[in-house]
Amino acid sequence: MGRKQPTRKSPRCTTTRRQPRSRLCLRKGCDRMYTPRRWNQRYCQDHQCLREVRRWQSRQRQRRRRASPQGRQRHRQAERARRREAKIRGQRAAKRSTDGARGHAGERSSHIFCGRTGCYAPPQASLRTPACYCSTACRTAVRRVHDRERKWLSRTTFAGRMKRHYEYEAALRRRLGQSDGVQDTRDVAYPRRE
Repeated sequence: MGRKQPTRKSPRCTTTRRQPRSRLCLRKGCDRMYTPRRWNQRYCQDHQCLREVRRWQSRQRQRRRRASPQGRQRHRQAERARRREAKIRGQRAAKRSTDGARGHAGERSSHIFCGRTGCYAPPQASLRTPACYCSTACRTAVRRVHDRERKWLSRTTFAGRMKRHYEYEAALRRRLGQSDGVQDTRDVAYPRRE
């Protein structure tokens, strides 16, 4: 009369969800080990770290927005309106001039900075293509995170499971000191993750 439904005594019901492994925070300068709550969590949940991440992201958005002539024009208009309102409210010009720039505007720079969160260094000079990262360490940190997220998303597909199978096989061959195609590794046990 239909499929048998698993009950509480059935071993199928007692599936435990595996916790993600602890990982390094992606923000440059933090490098703190943390246990993520979600599979795609890139940063530790420290308040100072998250504030720095949001600050870096807002600077990236501002830089992208001001790269186009329309964005610069909109920024000019917004600044004009802000100054007009400040004058209407009666703020003194002397106080504004002594305060200097507030917030992120005080350290604003027009140069392009690294693509890793929290890194403000300019990218390396490249002849062929414009570089995104300032150093090999930044590039490998971001690549490691992208690879982990790509593998996590592909775990539900058959092609992703096969790819992981071949990756583990190749890693086992490298560990054993073999070159590709020399020995069949089907008989050798290797760690499989589901």
